[in-house]
Amino acid sequence: MPAQTDKANPAPLGLVGFGLTTVLLSMINAHWIGAEGVVVPLAIAYGGTIQLFAGILEYGKGNTFGVTAFTSYGAFWWWWALLHVFSATGWISLEGAAPTIGWALILWGIFTTYMWVGTFALNWALWWVFLTLSVTFYLLGLGELLGAAGLGTLGGYLGIITGLLAMYTSFGEVVNWCFDGSVLPLGGRPAGRTSMAG
Repeated sequence: MPAQTDKANPAPLGLVGFGLTTVLLSMINAHWIGAEGVVVPLAIAYGGTIQLFAGILEYGKGNTFGVTAFTSYGAFWWWWALLHVFSATGWISLEGAAPTIGWALILWGIFTTYMWVGTFALNWALWWVFLTLSVTFYLLGLGELLGAAGLGTLGGYLGIITGLLAMYTSFGEVVNWCFDGSVLPLGGRPAGRTSMAG
């Protein structure tokens, strides 16, 4: 029987919302499957809304890293989905927008890189999630900016790995809580402070 607390840990929910949506889109970027439009409602409902919800819950726990990460990446998925919705409805035109989209993705890579620095005080599982996500954003961004389709495909492959790492981390946190012990390893703290909150 797991130890009962007054507040559940929202991180596994946010991680799986991010990870599952990332895997599906990355399979498209890697040219394994098609029909990108299928990802749009998933990005809104699961990748976007669920992460925003997890971020709000992290705020209630006083977790500065969690609230910043989950609300930001939830907003990222909303941005990605709205680009497709607005383009499809004719509200905006994405003609010639590849360089701007490329820079947007690179900026997300920069944000993810400084969030990765924070994971040195958390655990190795999150360290790997944020490292691979940083590189994924850079590859996708440079692919758009330079018109290099191969970089985008490579970003798709790395994105699959990133999403699976996030899902594993979520799985580990859920299973470890359910069994009230370390069933799946998430790794110790790479370096830094002694508290995950704040």
